[in-house]
Amino acid sequence: MNPVLVHIAYIVSSILFILGLKQLQRVRTARTGNLLAALAMLIAIVVTLFVVGTLDVPLLLAALVIGGAGGAITARVVQMTAMPQMVAIFNGFGGGASALVALSYLYENLTPEKSFAGLNAAVGGDTAVSLTLSLIIGGITLSGSAIAFAKLQGLLSGQPILFRGQNGINLILALGMFGLAAAVAFFISGGDSITMFCIVLTLVALLMGVLLVIPIGGADMPVVISLLNSYSGLAACATGFVLQNSLLIISGSLVGAAGLILTNIMCKAMNRSLANVLFGGFGAVPTGGGGGASEYTNVKSAGAEEAAMIMETAELVIVVPGYGLAVAQAQHICKELGDVMEKNGTKVLYAIHP
Repeated sequence: MNPVLVHIAYIVSSILFILGLKQLQRVRTARTGNLLAALAMLIAIVVTLFVVGTLDVPLLLAALVIGGAGGAITARVVQMTAMPQMVAIFNGFGGGASALVALSYLYENLTPEKSFAGLNAAVGGDTAVSLTLSLIIGGITLSGSAIAFAKLQGLLSGQPILFRGQNGINLILALGMFGLAAAVAFFISGGDSITMFCIVLTLVALLMGVLLVIPIGGADMPVVISLLNSYSGLAACATGFVLQNSLLIISGSLVGAAGLILTNIMCKAMNRSLANVLFGGFGAVPTGGGGGASEYTNVKSAGAEEAAMIMETAELVIVVPGYGLAVAQAQHICKELGDVMEKNGTKVLYAIHP
């Protein structure tokens, strides 16, 4: 396929991704935004298949059938209240795919005559750095998202899992991980050695993902999922630099930036700092010092009868539906309560927590 046409198609696909993301800002245009993004992905896949050229058609059709059936069944079966864990596992798949593409690129390009001088000589220094970053971010995203899914699905306890020296171990692992990455990219030579160290690097990244997410409580998991979404975009972006694919770079950057911005917004809404998310360990109940009931001096608790008396005499009531109401499937009862209050002359509004 003509390289110029490929670049034009990728630019069109990138524009559609951007427009789709823009449309997702409003409820009324969100469906259109999804369709634009789906069209962009279709264009990207078709053009990439033409670029690859030689394809195993039966294998390709099998992948399309399995993936399409999985997506269709998931869309039908999964309840809206289970969307957070579905997003989490999709993030994990994205990160895992990026890591697998990086490993396959390594296998394809690490020829014996090039590998004796090291990975940077075999594929170039910039590609070597991008490849190791793809393995690190992809591995963290895959295992971290799997833990987030397990916590939200009830397969693991939603309570923070903490142990002594946890942050220190995470720091040592992080330093070791980037040390391994530098060694793989610039210092180790020989195809077998490079491959072995890349596999070890991926395993350390997978362990790091687990340790970063287990100390986080279930109530704070949406923030983590948003951050992992950003990680999946960064992994795709790094893989784009490995493959020299402009569309992957653009779309990965979009996902990475959007996820990070959303994470920051959610952190502010939950009175968390971004550092808490990046280094883990939040979500635990304080054992002493700060926090506690003193932070909620303007919040009043009430029983059913007292609440009924308050709402009966109230002129304005603002209902802020939360995740608990959705899980309890109480939206219809909430609407009936709103109708009763409106008949009583109360103005009822519905608000969305940021």
